[in-house]
Amino acid sequence: MNCLISERSNEMENVQCAEQWISEELILEKYSLYKNILFQIAISYLGNKYDCEDVIQEVFIRLCYHAPEFEHDENEKRWLIRITINLCKNHVKSFWNRMKVPIDGLEEYFSQDEDKEIMSDIIRLPAKYKTTILLHYIVGYKISEISEILSLTESAVKMRLKRGRELLRVELEDVK
Repeated sequence: MNCLISERSNEMENVQCAEQWISEELILEKYSLYKNILFQIAISYLGNKYDCEDVIQEVFIRLCYHAPEFEHDENEKRWLIRITINLCKNHVKSFWNRMKVPIDGLEEYFSQDEDKEIMSDIIRLPAKYKTTILLHYIVGYKISEISEILSLTESAVKMRLKRGRELLRVELEDVK
């Protein structure tokens, strides 16, 4: 795989990916390992398959070109989640997305009806609650790990989880 990007401008130097990413097989291995979890996070923010694909592509480009050396696979996973969340937030705030209509076709990404209903409720949560709920219940991180990923105190994460659950409970009770 050729990781060299040639720039049109003479002012820019050629950018090369880090040596550990020269192997196409390694990149494909990382993609297959993390794509599902990153897609779930992205779809909860963006609600659109095509926007999610764009964000995931950018996440893996950043992994190849801008990622630090990771001591453990778990550190790499956390870094990818943090980048995904940041890119989703940037995408939502972008000029082109301000007038977009909310989620269409969420059903096709979740197999069970209960999952579809719960995910649609989670997606309607404010971003700070949505992120903590997803990381804790969908991805399976502990509170201490979420606090590291989001750069929050553990008590702030606990409070966001509590308030997010309360908002979900209200949503679920309104449905019944």
